[in-house]
Amino acid sequence: MNNGVEIRFFAAARAAAGVEQMFCASAQFQEIISELCRSQPDLARVIEQCSFLLDSVAVHDQNFVVHDGSVIDVLPRFAGG
Repeated sequence: MNNGVEIRFFAAARAAAGVEQMFCASAQFQEIISELCRSQPDLARVIEQCSFLLDSVAVHDQNFVVHDGSVIDVLPRFAGG
């Protein structure tokens, strides 16, 4: 069964979103991220520092359509050394 676009949250993004994953309809990548920020104020503060993967590939250009069945990973900066 196809539930649209799956969005998975990791680390601080997961804490801010309050969920591990959610689903949305197919749309422009920028629109999906903008809607996340509008609907989740805590996530909006974290997402500015996040990087994104689309189907396990790093997102550099945000001007494209994300199709049903795709997976967006929201990855905050990770500490390490």
